[in-house]
Amino acid sequence: MDLITVSGPPSSGKTSVLIKTIENFLKRNISVGVVKFDCLFTDDDIYFQKLGIPVRKGLSGSLCPDHYFVSNIEEVVEWGLKENVDVLITESAGLCNRCSPYIQDIKAVCIIDNLSGINTPKKIGPMLKSADIVVITKGDIVSQAEREVFTMKVQSVNPKAIIMHVNGLSGQGAYELSTFIHDETKHVETLEGMKLRYPMPAALCSYCLGETRIGKSHQLGNIRKIDLSDIK
Repeated sequence: MDLITVSGPPSSGKTSVLIKTIENFLKRNISVGVVKFDCLFTDDDIYFQKLGIPVRKGLSGSLCPDHYFVSNIEEVVEWGLKENVDVLITESAGLCNRCSPYIQDIKAVCIIDNLSGINTPKKIGPMLKSADIVVITKGDIVSQAEREVFTMKVQSVNPKAIIMHVNGLSGQGAYELSTFIHDETKHVETLEGMKLRYPMPAALCSYCLGETRIGKSHQLGNIRKIDLSDIK
């Protein structure tokens, strides 16, 4: 089984791109399973199920979705192997720009859209900077000049990545994406002992543990303060 990790900011078109990509897999008789990670709610699993493929979803609730991903990915792989799929795709919520659900030696895809703002590539962090493939969406509603500038911004933060433009509505570029992300020679049977590409945020403070009161006397653990001093 080939494992693929997909992440990206909310509303960037991750699910739409994946649906079109999976359709191309199915046309080539490549079986696919999907596990969707989110925080409080998602009905994306319904759209994947319409493709007739095995789907599961996990909601992290009060936990960081990427921490939740890492805590469950080994069991997810076991589920994919049980379903006997050729390709297992995991889709992360991508809500924390400091986190990254990518695993060393596992194909990592980041999906980002042209409408998110010209400086967005600099704000996303390891989710974009450590991806193997960066998919840019919504290029049909911006000018060619805007697409080129946005692509250059992505290249500036991740010069090693393959950058692709995919339309999540028409499916343009989805076939090419399917050929890039799936390695038929890649077989994952366990993630035991494998490592994340980037460490999760170093944060264990009183608010992580449920504290709701505001004030210095209630702040414990890993605390970082903003510098509000006058700069001369």
